Amino acid sequence: MNGVNGMFDVPSCDSCEHAAVIVQNYSGRVLCNKHLAKSVRKKISRELRQQFEIDKGVMTTIFVAISGGKDSAVLLDSLVDILGQRRDVRIVAGTVDEGIEGYRPPSLVCAEELCKKLGVEFHTISYRDLQFMDMDDVAKRLPMIIDKDNDAPRMPCAYCGVFRRQGINHLAKQVGADVVALGHNLDDMAQTVLMNMTNGDLERTLRLAPHTTTPLDGMAPRIVPLRWVPEQEIHLYALHRNLPIHHEECPHARGALRWRHREMVARMEEDVPGTRHGLVRAADHIKAMRDQISDLGGSATQLAPPAPCVICGELTSGNQCKACDMRALLGLKFKEDFQ
Repeated sequence: MNGVNGMFDVPSCDSCEHAAVIVQNYSGRVLCNKHLAKSVRKKISRELRQQFEIDKGVMTTIFVAISGGKDSAVLLDSLVDILGQRRDVRIVAGTVDEGIEGYRPPSLVCAEELCKKLGVEFHTISYRDLQFMDMDDVAKRLPMIIDKDNDAPRMPCAYCGVFRRQGINHLAKQVGADVVALGHNLDDMAQTVLMNMTNGDLERTLRLAPHTTTPLDGMAPRIVPLRWVPEQEIHLYALHRNLPIHHEECPHARGALRWRHREMVARMEEDVPGTRHGLVRAADHIKAMRDQISDLGGSATQLAPPAPCVICGELTSGNQCKACDMRALLGLKFKEDFQ
């Protein structure tokens, strides 16, 4: 134990004599900045190897969806660090501008600054470019929408998530991406699994990234290299690497269903360390069981192959995609000449 100013004790790293910055209750390890960074990088490298393979001699384009926040900043920095020297890998980054005043503009500055620092090609696209509506305008219009249709989604996040996914798809196609990397950390993944379970939504669990064993024709598979790294460790790693990051939360996110599950997962993890890992492993086991049944010729858990939306042409599991459903709720029409 190391004394600090004689007031309290800071534990030493279990790999060296330096002061620790974190105690991993789920693993029992106590780590300093240097060894935490080493641990984070090791987890990310392992996931990259497991989630997709690079064909030697064939150029592979990885599109990294970044927001200006800590998670996507660590993701992009790590990919450049691990794969950036390869001649057969092209790393491109991009941000979807949701139209949220006071939140997205400063985060865009951080995203662009990070790409400039790392020497990465950077692209942006806005909701208006995609024939959607700025999220600030969606939030203002929601009371009228709900008044007309009581079954309409009540939180801005429901619309934003759908629109953002299409934005990422559009940017990925624009740059010719072979794979799309998303910055979901362990906490994000655990929250999503719990949300799906409490909703009894097996299909969403089966569609959960990474799409290593279930690529979809016409869509670049998603990978999530940070999925075993807790949010707190991502934040410490970003500070250790001195990455430009935007710290503010989206002003429309409060009250969303994910916030409640975020609090639930945090409480469960505090009571029973390792809960987050258990939730994500449960989803992996469910997907593995699906694959085993499929290999045996079973069809009970086979997902319907996606088909083009009858309105906009984006891939969807139904007849009309969610984005077009929400366009209709907002009173927007899709222009057929949009590309």
